[in-house]
Amino acid sequence: MCRIKCAKLILRKKMKLIISQLSPEEKDRQSRKLFGKLCGLQQFQQSRRISLFLSTKDEVNTIPILKHLFATKKEVFVPTYRGLNMEMVKLLSMEDYEKLPVTKWNIKQPKFTETRENALKTGGLDLIILPGVAFTIDGKRLGHGMGYYDSFLNACLKKQQTKPYLIGVAFNEQIWEDIPTSDTDVPVDLVLTENTFILR
Repeated sequence: MCRIKCAKLILRKKMKLIISQLSPEEKDRQSRKLFGKLCGLQQFQQSRRISLFLSTKDEVNTIPILKHLFATKKEVFVPTYRGLNMEMVKLLSMEDYEKLPVTKWNIKQPKFTETRENALKTGGLDLIILPGVAFTIDGKRLGHGMGYYDSFLNACLKKQQTKPYLIGVAFNEQIWEDIPTSDTDVPVDLVLTENTFILR
């Protein structure tokens, strides 16, 4: 287990350097291209209850996706964190998004203490769009190291009769040949980049 953790740590540091070398213009260009591909996916079009992460400057920009979800009358759920726990709670509109407080990581996030609809308590999710530090073509995902998404996904798989479709979104540079994984790591069903989408 120590070997896997160390290998993940090394890869995270390497990916952080690679992503830091991408210009804001290049990140924006790739994000726009990826958004167009996402909108064309049947799984995305047919899903009604969708979870989406609110991006940082070093991730694919998810704000155009968020706007599109509201414009197409989808039910939108976003992460909220407290300690090592993450829940997906409902976001009502772009106005609701704009009013969200900003965390110390400079990410907008609903307060954990707010009364909001919890996705897993009110019908589950059809589709989850996931962040990641790196992905492989066969669906392996390297997260940021806190285990939020893997814990949430494992809970989700236990509570839902139908597994949600999992889409990892990434810059081209985040596709890696292999990623060390453990038994608790949940692979994604599809890895989407500007250049292509990769089905597992």
